[in-house]
Formats: sequence, structure tokens, C-alpha cells
Amino acid sequence: MKIDIYPHIMPKKYKTELYKEMGTVFRQAEGTPTIVDLEKRFRIMDKHHDLVQVLTVTGPPLDGVVSPRKAARLAKIANDELAEIVLKYPDRFVGAVAHLSTANMDAALEETDRAINDLHFRGILLWTPQFSFDPQRGSFPSAGRPLDSAELEPLYERMNAYNLPIWIHPATDALPHYSSETRGKYYAWQVFTWPYETTFAMNRLVFGGILEKYPNLKFVTHHCGGMVPYFAARIKLSHDYAEMRLHRKHKKGLTKPPLEYFRMFYNDTAVGGSTPALMCAHAFFGADHILFGTDMPYDSQIGDVALRETIRSIEEMDVAQEEKKKIFEDNARNLLRLPI
Repeated sequence: MKIDIYPHIMPKKYKTELYKEMGTVFRQAEGTPTIVDLEKRFRIMDKHHDLVQVLTVTGPPLDGVVSPRKAARLAKIANDELAEIVLKYPDRFVGAVAHLSTANMDAALEETDRAINDLHFRGILLWTPQFSFDPQRGSFPSAGRPLDSAELEPLYERMNAYNLPIWIHPATDALPHYSSETRGKYYAWQVFTWPYETTFAMNRLVFGGILEKYPNLKFVTHHCGGMVPYFAARIKLSHDYAEMRLHRKHKKGLTKPPLEYFRMFYNDTAVGGSTPALMCAHAFFGADHILFGTDMPYDSQIGDVALRETIRSIEEMDVAQEEKKKIFEDNARNLLRLPI
């Protein structure tokens, strides 16, 4: 079996309500019909033997496009529809990840409890950075809160108790107020900014002490840990230098070397089909912390490239078949406690 833990979807009823509240359309979703059309998705999935998915709702981040009240309502609509889809197609979808607004933490905790306990979801998704609506301006800030913000700690405490993972997704392109100049020319926000934002979030979670304070907390990164596997030696060297020569106490409060915290992250395989990139991640994180995840359907208009190339890149890894099986299915079963 192949369990894709990081495909995206925009449920139809949720899409209608989202666009109504936003007063506009989300062009990224409009250009990819497979994000909505399940029959087209199934035809792609049928090309790959024994493939199932754990669904995550695509952007935009709710707190970046509507007010907190509207965001909380839309999150419930999305999660209810996800639950319906999983129930209707159990041979296709083995679980879902809760869509949340964190603008109102009490509402976020309530929806987290409902999604996990009543809808039997396998975790939650957080966008990085965390955006919020400014009612006085009637718009949204140009910079969001990092993931080690104190406002998010009640949610971390709750997920630490549930012992279920938090998916991290970068969001630097997903908000209407960003112009093409702000995001960077030549598609740079997609190619480079997203992996950087993932890396930045991981860095804040490590040095902000979140993983130290909540040892059962589990995060799933997009794009296989971003820059961390490639720059692991630089992380150690730079922080050792900063502490010894510049007297900066970035490691204050940590009881382990920083790289040990970075190795606590779980990571998908959405690196565009690059086996060398996966081998770099394997060398740093180990096979137990890599899970098959494709970013489907964001690769072409119909969404078939991500699946095909990600599967190929894993199959070509120079590791034992037992480790490939861990990546394709065993790690997802264990981490998400899937009843399959």
C-alpha cells in the first residue's frame, strides 16, 4: 500500500462558501480542476496500485482572508465535508487533517476536539506564518506570527496530549494582499520561499523551545524538511560559533543539541521527484521520519506528475526495501494511528 499523507483538496461546498466570504476566487485552485473534481482525481489514482490518501484542505489560510468569525464557520464547513468524503470513499481516503482558524483560540481548541474525537481526523494543519485579520484596517498584515508564538501554545498542549501530528504548510503566497513583486519575480515564492518558510518555522519551533516543552508533539513538514537536511552541518557550526564567539544564547533552555530537535520532525517526500534530495533527508532524519507525501495535485493542470515522480523517486532510493515500505505506508500507519 502507498499512503499519501500530503495531498490537497478543496471540497465543493466549502469552496462555494469560501469564495462567497472572500468576494473573489483563489486562482491557484481554479487552475487545477483535480483539486475539486473527485472523478478526475480517481482516474489519476487508478494509475497507481494500492494508493490511498489522507486529505488536507488547500489554501488560502482562512485567517489570512476572512475575519475570525467567518474563518471559524468556514473551518467547520470544510471539516464536515472532509468527513463526508472519507466516509463515502473509504477505499480512496483513509483519513483527513483538520482545517483550522487560530484567530480565536477557544474556537480552535473546540474545533480540534470535535475533529479528532467526533470526526476521527488524524491531526491538524497549521499555516506558517500565522496571519490574522485587522478589523480596523479591514485587511490583513503583511507579516504573520511565527509558530513559536505564545498564542499557539494551548493548541500545542492539546495536540501533545492527543499524540497526533500537526501538519505544517507554508503560506507566503496565499494571501490577496501579496503582489507579484512582494512574492518575488519568476515564480520564486513557489520554488524557494515555501521551503525557506518551512525551514524558518522548524527553526523557531526548535529554538523557541516548543519541542523541549512538549516532547510528545509531532510535526509533519512539507517539502521534506525544507533546507534542514542539506544545511545540517551549517546549523551546528553556526550556532556553536554564535555561542562561543558572539556569546549569543540561542540554545538557552534546550537540554539536547539543536540537531536532535530537528531530527524529531516528520517529513513528506514532496521534493519534485528528486531521489538525491530524498537520500539527503534520509541521511539526516532516517527512514522512520520520512512519509510518502506528494503535494498532489499541484504539479500540472491535472495533477498526475506529483504522484508518478514521487513514487519513482522513492523506488530509486538506495535503501533496503524494508525502509521503502516504511516510507510508503508503515510510518503513516504508526504516526497517524490509522486503523488499516
